[in-house]
Amino acid sequence: MLAIFAAFVVVVMVEIYAIIQVAHAIGALDTIALLIIVSVIGAWLTKHEGFVVLRRLRAQLDAGRAPTDALIDGVLVLGAGVLLMVPGFVTDAIGLLVLFPPTRVPLRRSLRRRFSVRAFGDPPDDGVIDV
Repeated sequence: MLAIFAAFVVVVMVEIYAIIQVAHAIGALDTIALLIIVSVIGAWLTKHEGFVVLRRLRAQLDAGRAPTDALIDGVLVLGAGVLLMVPGFVTDAIGLLVLFPPTRVPLRRSLRRRFSVRAFGDPPDDGVIDV
């Protein structure tokens, strides 16, 4: 619990520092406008990507397959949406990295490996999680 609190404090401090630096470079009103624009565009991108993941989830269910990748992608898109809605440039950058599919694939693989180790004690050989 202490680690989560410390991470929260560090993220807030980094965001404030980044916002101050950007405000010095482009001005306070432009910085506020940029934060609002990024949040609005981030919400739209999250909605779009969420529907893409939902369609893939439905297609996998209709085909009779377990939608493991689609479920993990759904959680990652949700997390990216939260990061994009938080005002700040650092969280926006991380949120955009998680939101876009090419950069989301390595994170998905890492999460799948982590969950398989916790659930089964060892990673699966073929990359498939048996349900």
